[in-house]
Amino acid sequence: MTWTEISELLWEGLKETAWMVGFSAVLTALGGLLVGVALLLTDRGGLFPLRPVNALLGLVVNIGRSLPFIILLVAVIPFTRAIVGTTIGTTAAIVPLTIGAIPFYARIVETAIREVPTDVVAAAVAMGASRRQIVGKVLLREARPGLVAGLTITVIALIGYSAMAGVVGGGGLGDLAIRYGYQRFETEVMIATVVVLVVFVQLIQMLGDLLVRRLSHR
Repeated sequence: MTWTEISELLWEGLKETAWMVGFSAVLTALGGLLVGVALLLTDRGGLFPLRPVNALLGLVVNIGRSLPFIILLVAVIPFTRAIVGTTIGTTAAIVPLTIGAIPFYARIVETAIREVPTDVVAAAVAMGASRRQIVGKVLLREARPGLVAGLTITVIALIGYSAMAGVVGGGGLGDLAIRYGYQRFETEVMIATVVVLVVFVQLIQMLGDLLVRRLSHR
């Protein structure tokens, strides 16, 4: 296989991976943020203490985090088919990617918000801030560096998950590595795929670190 053919395959695989990871990352950021904040607020001593709700959310999150992604990928096939009408392709892979990543990011969100100094919250309460203002303008604002750092870790995990999605025809670089590097013994394609994935991860990490530094200095 010529380098031109390999580069075309890599470019197509990279676009598919970027689509899967990008879209699922947005959904994960929204879903994980909501679940993580709910875990914190409904816990004992939280702004909205509801122990039964907190226990249920914690159970769901722990179950989601305990399942290996390849098992989750197969387990949610009926749900994926119901949502997008198919279980094959990059769009279909977004469903299990998001389901697998939300519990992971939710715990990171909960931990990042817990690290906000209590005196900052106490000062907001003393100034008469409402509970909604405390969440939006104090807790989430102060936790931004940790939230961004956690999202960076989650996006990198999603890149790894997307590679596994190639096993079931999810497309992207993982599918490319399986079809050409494993099934057809095209070693140069496998090596090129690994290099592209490493560079992709490094770029995501550098961007995340840059954002964290900027938010930390504000």
